[in-house]
Amino acid sequence: MRLLSLFLLTAAVPAMPAWAAADPGDSAQSTAALSDATQSGDQIVVTAGRTVQPLSEVGQSITIIDAKTIRTQQAVTPLELLRQVPGVSIAQNGGIGTTASVFIRGADSDQTVALIDGVKINDPSTPAGGFDFGSLLIGNIDRIEVLRGPSSVLWGSQAMGGVVNLITRQPTDHLAVNASAEGGSFGTAHGIANVSDKIGPLSASIGGGYFRTDGISAFDGGTERDGDKNYGANASFNLALTDAISIDLRGYYSHSRTDIDGFPPPNFVLADDAEYQVSRELIGYAGLNAALFDGHFRNRIGFSYTDTKTQDFDPTSDVELTFLGKGRNARIDYQGSVDIAPGIQATFGAEHEHSRFLAISSFDFPASPPPNHADIDSGYAQIVATPIKGLTLTGGARYDHHSRFGGKTSFAGSGVYSPNGGATTFRASYTEGFKVPSLYQLFSNYGNLALRPERSKGWDAGVTQKALDGRFEASATYFRRTSRNLIDFVSCFVAVPAPQCTDNAAGGFYDNIDRARSQGVEVTVALKPVDAFRVSASYTYLDARNLSAGAEGLRLARRPDNSITLNADYDWAFGLSTGATVTHVSGSWNDVGNTQRLQGYVLTGLRASYPIGRNLEVYGRIDNLFDVHYETATGYGQPGRAAYGGVRFSY
Repeated sequence: MRLLSLFLLTAAVPAMPAWAAADPGDSAQSTAALSDATQSGDQIVVTAGRTVQPLSEVGQSITIIDAKTIRTQQAVTPLELLRQVPGVSIAQNGGIGTTASVFIRGADSDQTVALIDGVKINDPSTPAGGFDFGSLLIGNIDRIEVLRGPSSVLWGSQAMGGVVNLITRQPTDHLAVNASAEGGSFGTAHGIANVSDKIGPLSASIGGGYFRTDGISAFDGGTERDGDKNYGANASFNLALTDAISIDLRGYYSHSRTDIDGFPPPNFVLADDAEYQVSRELIGYAGLNAALFDGHFRNRIGFSYTDTKTQDFDPTSDVELTFLGKGRNARIDYQGSVDIAPGIQATFGAEHEHSRFLAISSFDFPASPPPNHADIDSGYAQIVATPIKGLTLTGGARYDHHSRFGGKTSFAGSGVYSPNGGATTFRASYTEGFKVPSLYQLFSNYGNLALRPERSKGWDAGVTQKALDGRFEASATYFRRTSRNLIDFVSCFVAVPAPQCTDNAAGGFYDNIDRARSQGVEVTVALKPVDAFRVSASYTYLDARNLSAGAEGLRLARRPDNSITLNADYDWAFGLSTGATVTHVSGSWNDVGNTQRLQGYVLTGLRASYPIGRNLEVYGRIDNLFDVHYETATGYGQPGRAAYGGVRFSY
């Protein structure tokens, strides 16, 4: 809290004169900034610098999935879109609703910060403190920003691989209604609705959604279908007290019930069974925004709260509730942004985070250990400067103090330069990331209070070229990241057990024993020869290897070497829109020892939509057109050919 008090005192000091006022809603968590982003297409971002920032001034690698893309591709889950992002791969234990991981540039899924409207939603009750993307639906998500590379200077712990920011529909200045309903294969039904408006000083956006499917068997060789039911709600309010002061209130709720397959007796191998999982997630945010000195000094103080609960049930077990996990995060933070001089802007802030968890497995019942907790106090600062036309330089630092192991300092710097007004752009960045040990790794039966933070250092460099009056754009980026102090489980049931295994009743513990390196190339091409026709492609080469003792040179699990995505869309003169997506993912290894091979696959999808009047649109799609059989995790199935159709209403 000392850091927070220091920055709050700083906020009271008058800002230096500036010459270019900015939007009072400058913070990446303010409703005004989120609204600007959702309406901008690919012109501005809010994740890279935690402020509203033109994409042309960002030196790090970032991909924007805007509302038009989400609508065009008829996506139901973010995973469908994230697998198309350069440098990103996914793995899932079955169909929709089952556990899913997102790997950015080879980093573990638990080393990715997940945000909803700028609020961190990683779950402290999971073993490594990550976020499960499996139960997340697109619903009323209107935009996704994917920041690639270590990003802990601004986003703190876990941002070793990157950041995924999911932005929901924001309030509008006029009445807007959006709704859709669809159905199709596997007994699937899906509906969402959202309404937004402004009445006097109050702007609001409220929505909800429901999804159900009979699904497929999570076990690839099974016959029993594993279904999913999910419902959720989103709300965002902004109250303008004056032209310079406003209050934001936001909430997000999700509840799901997913059938899963496990390892039933007597064989204890993956097979059909009656297990299911119930998950609930609640996110709340309240913030006060104040713009001083004609908008040159922008301030935000906010409080965010996340509450997750996961329960696993096995009706055939003597103990039906086989797992209970509860995780809570409470965070208070201040962020300021000031125009120091022409072309120079500083962003700074402080955070205090309190995390708690409770995790009990069937082995622990009926015992009920108390929740355990930890605190992190953080302070950060970043300066963005444009010394000459076309050149933007960014540098920043962060300090974090963890209540269990002490302090950690991170640094980052980047630059972007265009000598010809944006036709050619050069980008480069050096960034650092860290991840504190999860509460489970510290306090569970396998916990180790001597754990140190995981660390990563990364850099990338690339060039983007535009031609044909912006109708052609190509980019290429090389990246490299090294990680150390990675936390892994050490079993005491080995030939040479560790000294810590003496009197270790749990049979193992967590320790900082691993190292890794990832490097590769990302290439994207976009072409729009005529207004009605758009084609884009992305390619990633990834070399992700284990550098740990005894496993040097082995490939990291579930990280494919090559991935390619091709999208093509055409708008016909009579109103019909058609499109196709082809995705190729090469083979990879399912396990650390590189003994279980995951075969590569190619997926093809078709889509079409047709307007009926001004407000209605009918649409349909076919996923996995050629009914390809594939796995992203050994033993777990993925959906075959499927067809869906629906109707959209917008006003």
